[in-house]
Amino acid sequence: MPEPKSRRHGAELEAAILDAAWAELVEVGYARLTMEGVAARAGTSKPVVYRRWPGRPELVLAAWRRRIPDADNLPDLGDLRSDLPAFMHRLAHRFHDTPRDVLAGLMSETFRDPEVFALLLKQIAAAKHRPTFETIVRRAVARGEIPPVEITPRVARVPLDLIRAEAIFHHKEMDEKTITEIVDEVFLPLLRGLAHKEFDGEE
Repeated sequence: MPEPKSRRHGAELEAAILDAAWAELVEVGYARLTMEGVAARAGTSKPVVYRRWPGRPELVLAAWRRRIPDADNLPDLGDLRSDLPAFMHRLAHRFHDTPRDVLAGLMSETFRDPEVFALLLKQIAAAKHRPTFETIVRRAVARGEIPPVEITPRVARVPLDLIRAEAIFHHKEMDEKTITEIVDEVFLPLLRGLAHKEFDGEE
């Protein structure tokens, strides 16, 4: 068992615990993950973990959410057609890296525990407000690639919803072909349609 590490506080300590939780998930799976195991791997104590997360599902959700690509570090390859697939590959990688029993275990616990279900909904809602696809599209507008277009939260989460459906519900790998289809057959046509709609409304 690692020796307890000292002088870690706040964000540094939380990051160490969340990294340890994810490492435990990958190594032992959701069903066998324990708060004791996470604390030992993080080099801290179980009460320290419990002070931040009251139970296993809350800790796992936090660890999973931490793997969402940072909205401040989005791809900027110079054109929309390159930025969209690059970012979608990051999202797909997050799902591919998630042990399958994690999703199954979380879903099982959410059905049993209304508080866990409420927490899951809260985290999903928070993820929807991360300025990811909106930022990528705004950059394309600023470069003059596409006309100004309003990206509502519903429009912005279309690619993520499709990735989530492929990975979680259909258990399919997000390969290059699938990502290309989502970009070229769904999201870019949607943006073009919204742009035309806005210009038609101005006439």
